[in-house]
Order: sequence, then structure tokens, then C-alpha cells
Amino acid sequence: MEDNSSWVGGEVRQINDRVISLQLLVMMFLGINFLLILTFFKKKSFYTIARYILFAVTLLSDSLILLISNILFLLAYFNFTIQVWLCISISMVLLLYLMVTPVTLTAMTLERYVAICMPLRHAELCSQRIHVHSILIIHGLSSLPCIAVFSSFFASASLSLYKQHTICTLQMYILHRWQGHIRSTVQQFYFFIMVIIIVFCYVKIMKVAKMASGDDKKSSQKGLRTVILHGFQLLLCLIQLWTPFIEIYVYQINVFFDVRFFNYVLFYLTPKCLSPLIYGLRDDIFFHALKNYAFFDLYKKSISQAHQ
Repeated sequence: MEDNSSWVGGEVRQINDRVISLQLLVMMFLGINFLLILTFFKKKSFYTIARYILFAVTLLSDSLILLISNILFLLAYFNFTIQVWLCISISMVLLLYLMVTPVTLTAMTLERYVAICMPLRHAELCSQRIHVHSILIIHGLSSLPCIAVFSSFFASASLSLYKQHTICTLQMYILHRWQGHIRSTVQQFYFFIMVIIIVFCYVKIMKVAKMASGDDKKSSQKGLRTVILHGFQLLLCLIQLWTPFIEIYVYQINVFFDVRFFNYVLFYLTPKCLSPLIYGLRDDIFFHALKNYAFFDLYKKSISQAHQ
């Protein structure tokens, strides 16, 4: 077999129940996200509300992460290799949006803080002009860890490496121990700042919830629960970014794919199902729109096709 063959060692892995169940889960989550994204774009009033715009950014980011990470998982499972330059291009997008999701979650927490603790300034601070700037800032901040990772990789990798064929994994960009330290330091710094922001918002909203009464109290308590869920999502995202370091130590061991399967299900899929839970189902306005625009439209289409 030639050196540039797409199959490592001539071994072809068989599809088992775990892979099939994983694909069913991925398709289910992508389908749910598609319905939620469709609902957002169908109702124009959502375009002017900050939390729904940020929710849509999270859905798009999560869907892209699910799609790319699932492709990479299948390629690795079947020992399918691609050229390093192509792997770099795919990984850049994946690493960027792995950071976009937690940064957006932090922005959503800040939006809830402004809405509950600073209601008179909410319209000013969350105007439509600010929405565009916020999305650009989120992507700008999210790109810095990606730049740090690939800058250190480009500084160490030889030119011949880019034409080689390899299994595409995120741990392949750590050629030296110091590169792992840089990546870990940058990511931990980001999450330290995010945790401080979320804890700050939680404490402030909790104070408002204790002093509020009636509808204001219910709104504050609901905002408090939303912040707690965002914090849990952020924790899973943090562990998700540590998984490449775990996989480095088991890369040459037979349990590598077992560990990778466990990491993928727990730390990639689980956080992605929380976003629909937090806003798609808990938010009354969005859930009502979801029923009207998604399911009712599908029902109308099926009725019209039946009469044709």
C-alpha cells in the first residue's frame, strides 16, 4: 500500500452499534437545531431582540461544531487520513467555533444581567446597532486562542509536514510540550474571566430576585435559573477544550477510540442539547413561535401535498 493511502495499516474498522447510535444522536440534534434556526429566521421580531440573536449565533455555532466534529470523528474511527494542510483548514474553523459558543454564552448572561438589573438601560445597551458589533466582538475574541494555537504550530512545523497524510485530530497541533502549555494557559485565562462574569451576574440577579415582588420576582428567578444553566454549559465547554490533552496520553493505546467516543458524547453532544432546552423550550415566546412556524408550516405542506 502506498504511503499516501487513505487507510492506515490497511485496517478497516467495522461499523458497530455505538457508531450508529452516535450518528442518530447527531442527526437528531442537528434536526432540532435546524427547526430552531428556521423559527428564528421566520419571525422578524426576533431580529431586534438581543437574547434571540445571541441564541441564533449559539445554534449556528453548535450545529457547525457538531457537523465538523462528527466528520472528524468518523474519519478517525475508520483510520481515514487526509493531507495536513486540509486538516489545518478544517481545524481552524472548529477551534474558532469551539470558543464562539462559550463566549456567546457569557454575552447572553450579560444580556440577562442588563435586562434584570438595569432595565431602564436595556434598550440602549442592547440596540440593533450593538447587536452587529457584539457578534463581531464575539468572533474577534474567539479567534485569539485559535491564532495562538496555530501560530505556535506554524513556527515549529516543517514545510514537508503540510503535504503528509495523517488522521485529523486537534492534538496533532501540539508538537512540543510548551505548545500545550500555551494552549492551556490561553484557554484557562478565557474561562477564568468567563466564570468571574457569570458569578458576578448570578450574585447581582440573586440580589434583585430577593428584593423583587410579583411578576418581577418571577422574571428574576427565571433569569437566575438561566444563568445557572449557562454556567453548567460553560463548565462542559471548558472540559470539552481539555479533551485533546487527555487524548494525547492515550493516542497510542488501544483505548484511544473508547476515550474519544466517551469525550465526544459527554462533552460535545451534551452541551449542544442544552441550548434548545434553555431557550427553545423554556422561553414561552420562542416555544410558541416554534409550534406556529415550524410544526404548523410542516402540517400545512403535508395537507397541500395530499390535495394535489
